[in-house]
Amino acid sequence: MRRLLIGLTAGAVLAAATACGSSDSPGSDDKDKASGGTTTIKVGVIPIIDVAPLYLGEKKGFYSKRGIKLSLTSAQGGAAIVPGVVADQFDFGFSNTTSLLVARSKNMPVKAVANGVASTGKQKADFAELAVKKDSPLKSAKDVEGKKVAVNTLNNICDTSVNESVRKDGGDPSEVKFVEMPFDQMPAALAGGQVDAACVVEPALATIKSQGGTSIASLFVDVSPDLTVAMYFTSERYAQKNPGMVKKFQEATAESLAYADSHPEEVREIITTYTKIPDTLLEQLTLPRWPAEPDRASIERLAELGQQDGLFDKAPDLDKLLP
Repeated sequence: MRRLLIGLTAGAVLAAATACGSSDSPGSDDKDKASGGTTTIKVGVIPIIDVAPLYLGEKKGFYSKRGIKLSLTSAQGGAAIVPGVVADQFDFGFSNTTSLLVARSKNMPVKAVANGVASTGKQKADFAELAVKKDSPLKSAKDVEGKKVAVNTLNNICDTSVNESVRKDGGDPSEVKFVEMPFDQMPAALAGGQVDAACVVEPALATIKSQGGTSIASLFVDVSPDLTVAMYFTSERYAQKNPGMVKKFQEATAESLAYADSHPEEVREIITTYTKIPDTLLEQLTLPRWPAEPDRASIERLAELGQQDGLFDKAPDLDKLLP
């Protein structure tokens, strides 16, 4: 599969994230009382709607009541965040499921600790779509064969799900040319003709639609209606050294997910604090689902597709990855 790289590389993003990160990472649960009973934990995230529960949970005090202060650092994608967690530059991270599968297949010691985000399961009404600009000649997934498709990082869930949509529509996914760029650059890249289509999530999806763009496939739904798109994770080393902190983070995140799922208007409001979405587009956002638990069957399907697409030779042991 031909891959075209533009924009920031994962390594560059990781370096930037490292430079921006806090240097006072807690070494063990013994340091939980380092500052009046509050521990600052560093979390690598992506500036997209998926992570709204963390920001909401921080605002609502779900983390602080458990002695946690979140230090959130933005990166381009899970492929950039995974090595940061393994290298102890982040205590926890947010990553798409495929990037975590790829990491485990390479024996990287990552462990999911909490669910992240899930597809709505509704065709042409998901928070992630294969989108094209206004008046594009591309009308369905098979039309991106031989075309440039934007993804936030290469060899991740966008690649796998675009391939599946193309395959289901009768096209040849090996002919798709993936172009790497941050989600928030995709609307301009589409409008300017740098790419022909984009695997894009909210809030950038709403921007594309506001410019007359449309969806030609609901790529996550094509993989599985109940697709677990991403999860929060840590390193095995951190989990073994800080079991108490992992448990607190799990509990606070579970409370945050449930709150976000039942308070959509507060989700729309909170994303204005960490994304570039204009207030005028807030009501046009398609919100994802934030279920309490990952859907194992959908993750097994992602593992099958990753192996089929050559992301790894052998599917990793899910028991070692999942919470």
